[in-house]
Amino acid sequence: MGRFQPFHNGHARAVEWILKRCDEVVIAVGSTQRSFDRTDLFTAGERVEMIRRALKARKLDGKCIIVPVSDINNNALWVSHLKSLCPEFDVVFSNNPLVKLLFSEAGKEVVEVPLFERKRCDGTYIRKLMLSGGKWRELVPKEVADFIAEREVVGRLKEVSKGDKYGVVA
Repeated sequence: MGRFQPFHNGHARAVEWILKRCDEVVIAVGSTQRSFDRTDLFTAGERVEMIRRALKARKLDGKCIIVPVSDINNNALWVSHLKSLCPEFDVVFSNNPLVKLLFSEAGKEVVEVPLFERKRCDGTYIRKLMLSGGKWRELVPKEVADFIAEREVVGRLKEVSKGDKYGVVA
């Protein structure tokens, strides 16, 4: 699970790593109610489409189910909320301490995923590069870079960042 703002090479490698251990993976796209701001730039549909295109190019789309999940702002109920939106699953792959705690307490096996190129493959860093005109395209799958260009998302980021006191994407 993740926000995928945007879906980057680290995410793609994590999905490949998980699929070496499982027959199928449910990708939960979180915080789907948020979009068009500097930290949550993409809509839920855009994030699903980026992931779908990247997986299809790698011939992994038949092994992945993408599920949009909105926030409910109640950690005690979040696991049951997620379970109600997803097909049945046995293992949760996450490095997020809260997610690990919540699912462990709910009796699910939780496995950490290696962080691939973590310093560079990070949504915040990629959005900063997009905003500053840096080399962000090499950090996302080609299909994602093409999608971002088609949707002119870099221009959107610049617009939603106007008036940002520091010109920094959080």
